Amino acid sequence: MKRRQVLIDAGPIVAIVSRQDAHHQRCVNELAHLPTPLLTCWPVLAEAFWLVRRNQRAVEAIFRGLADKVLTLAALGPEALPWLERFLKRYEKIGAQLADACLVHLAERDDIETIFTLDHRDFSIYRYGNNRRLKLIPPAH
Repeated sequence: MKRRQVLIDAGPIVAIVSRQDAHHQRCVNELAHLPTPLLTCWPVLAEAFWLVRRNQRAVEAIFRGLADKVLTLAALGPEALPWLERFLKRYEKIGAQLADACLVHLAERDDIETIFTLDHRDFSIYRYGNNRRLKLIPPAH
């Protein structure tokens, strides 16, 4: 049986490592039920690090999450560039970001169906493959 992989966006990473974040407890609770490691990529990490840059404990917690294999980095090479360019052009009217495009690319490339994100607005619009949509967790409330 194939092990279920879950992608993670910057929002939940920031919420988990920042106790003062409005979504902290909700994301910590959700994390407890997910299979690890959660898959992410460098653009997502760059965004998360930038968002917590003034909180040294949060920065350290992200590094700890990588060291403890709660998070893992997916490889994205130059072969992804044409796909990412098409995606960003397709969704330019909603202001799609590179980090989002990379996550959707990983979903298509690695046949992943679920993403841990707080960005339900954009990820509910994005499609990949044969008009597939990602399952978003945690559910909107």
